[in-house]
Amino acid sequence: MAIGPVELIRRATPAQRRTLLAAALGWALDAFDTMLYALVLAFLMRDLHMNKTTAGLLGTLTLLASGAGGILFGFLADRMGRKRALMASILTYSICSFASGLATSIAMLAATRFVLGLGMGGEWNTGATLVAETWPTEVRAKAISLVQSSWAFGFAAAALVAGPVARYFGWRAVFFVGILPALLTLWIRRGVPESAMWQERAGSNRAVSGSAKDEEDKNSSLLFRKPYLKYALALLFFNFFCLFAWWGLFTWMPPYLALPVAQGGRGFGVMGTTTLLVVLNLFGMFPGYVSFGWAADRFGRRKTFLIYALTAAVLIPMYAAARTAGLLMILGTVVALFGTGLFSGSGIIGSELFPTAFRARALGFTYNGARAMSSIAPLVIGRVGQSKGLGWAFCLCAAGYLLAGITATQLPETLGKKLE
Repeated sequence: MAIGPVELIRRATPAQRRTLLAAALGWALDAFDTMLYALVLAFLMRDLHMNKTTAGLLGTLTLLASGAGGILFGFLADRMGRKRALMASILTYSICSFASGLATSIAMLAATRFVLGLGMGGEWNTGATLVAETWPTEVRAKAISLVQSSWAFGFAAAALVAGPVARYFGWRAVFFVGILPALLTLWIRRGVPESAMWQERAGSNRAVSGSAKDEEDKNSSLLFRKPYLKYALALLFFNFFCLFAWWGLFTWMPPYLALPVAQGGRGFGVMGTTTLLVVLNLFGMFPGYVSFGWAADRFGRRKTFLIYALTAAVLIPMYAAARTAGLLMILGTVVALFGTGLFSGSGIIGSELFPTAFRARALGFTYNGARAMSSIAPLVIGRVGQSKGLGWAFCLCAAGYLLAGITATQLPETLGKKLE
């Protein structure tokens, strides 16, 4: 009989609960700091005199850095431990979010957003790896889905903070609030255990080979050899198409809703946009993330990918054509459910495809490498939106989900697989 999220957590050990909470909070606060930029984008464009192309370019720069960050922190997680790498990534994006509020030029803002992207890229694969190696096979998909679902709460929290704070204190104060996630590292350092699976492998390597560097070089090369290379490339391109669609849509959704109709928006203003985004996150993204794990255990990983990706592809053009607040809220919520829920699957299937020796690096390569490739999305959507309108540009995001569904057919089914 299937168990719900509450029962899943109740049955877990204290160590499993702490690792789940650490990864979930880290991912939620990653979303919080990352989405602050999109939520104050209309103010930044006004005060720093940016057009849509330049604003999109800054979003692209952050995503490009996240690809490098995923690989960098993946290496650190495999070499120094999942817990230390997780703490380092959280500190990086927190400090750089605060620094974004000090920017007085586009160049300064670009520099802080680039370094923030490094930390943003590192958090996902270190947290997902820690949970995958801590929770048992039969509930791994559900646990990782719960971690992924915390992004919705981080996004909603950012919307709740950014709207009022930007209105009364300005956009700089919004970025200053982004320093708060750094406090999480104090608890992780004292209360979260390291992965026993990683500790066992690290201890075995020291005892047998005596040369950590040679072992790391060997493990790094295995990712690009049979049978792992085929899996890595399939997952890389699946993530690329999904991330292109997601970042293209959700980076530009806040200004699309807030900007006046004369400027290609929907004219709902700051507070109206905040309300729409909070509803979209809590009733769309959150159940989408959570439901994927349960669906993946019921129907299989690959079939669930297809259902979620193709449904999002069909719904986005309908969302782009909507005009009223009610219709935008309903369609946006359903698009968020399917269009973001499938990201739970990347950590699930990635953890099951690759062994412990280079699992964090493999997740970093396939997910954050794809994030770097998809970094063109904010720029492309901004450029097309500037010339043809954002509603039309969003149709490119629908095409991204369609291609993701096609690519998912090349992934193997991993339902029930035990971690190596």
